Amino acid sequence: MYCDTLKVNPAAVNCLESIPYLPITFFKTHQVVSSEFIAEAIFESSGTSNTINSKHYVREVAIYQQSFNLAFRRFYGEPGNWCILALLPSYLERNSSSLVLMADQLIQQTRHPLSGFYLNDLDRLQQTLLELENRGQSTLLIGVTFALLDFAEQFPMPLQHTLLMETGGMKGRREEITRQQVHDILCHRFQLKEVHSEYSMTELLSQAYAKANGLYRCPPWMKILVREEDDPFAITGADANRIVTGAANIVDLANLYSCSFIATDDAAKIHPGNCFEILGRLDYSDTRGCSLLSL
Repeated sequence: MYCDTLKVNPAAVNCLESIPYLPITFFKTHQVVSSEFIAEAIFESSGTSNTINSKHYVREVAIYQQSFNLAFRRFYGEPGNWCILALLPSYLERNSSSLVLMADQLIQQTRHPLSGFYLNDLDRLQQTLLELENRGQSTLLIGVTFALLDFAEQFPMPLQHTLLMETGGMKGRREEITRQQVHDILCHRFQLKEVHSEYSMTELLSQAYAKANGLYRCPPWMKILVREEDDPFAITGADANRIVTGAANIVDLANLYSCSFIATDDAAKIHPGNCFEILGRLDYSDTRGCSLLSL
């Protein structure tokens, strides 16, 4: 089959750079699927009151579960080694969030009596963290950016046994600031050396994680490339000798029944060694509830 519109012959595609990447906005306007099926779940982006939300039709939720479980274990080990606290207020208010499903599954796997979600009860979260710190319990506090900043302002405390992970997201609740500014504030308030980050979105079924300096790494079935902003077909992968910058294209092989090749609206910088930074949103893109932060 030959694609007349893009002038691409699938049989001639022999590298990731020559694949046409689907603009992520199609998830707002189309049902992006590779075949006909009844979806087990429909994940929906949070967005804002002025935007159209993206919808990801998922044929088998088990594929998503396998993806996030394998990725979490690859970067952080067994969930049973952690107590996981999730501060995701804007996501808990709806039942179509892929992030909430992931956090819920990981929380259950910890089998820790204090693992759980926190909506707006920051006092209870503080007391739980203090108790876990006193016990010396390895704890993961994962939260949306605006909620973590709210908590840090009200309840600063030294965290010695807690790993803090932000997922992005101001959602109009706060002035947009850079990820580095967010991390500087959180490190200062909680006396931490590093803040970790998770990078994913409704349109993806995989996650990349950053353990230090905002540098993300992908699991083996996920990869990032960049394209020139004014030429979507000028695509570059990681370079062993230099940093490459552009708009982020993501390969996510867990998107088995939707589309595995996504042209996102994020600006990215790929470093030698195939780690990458997310610099912020492209100027023309909509504000997304789960993504972040200005350039």
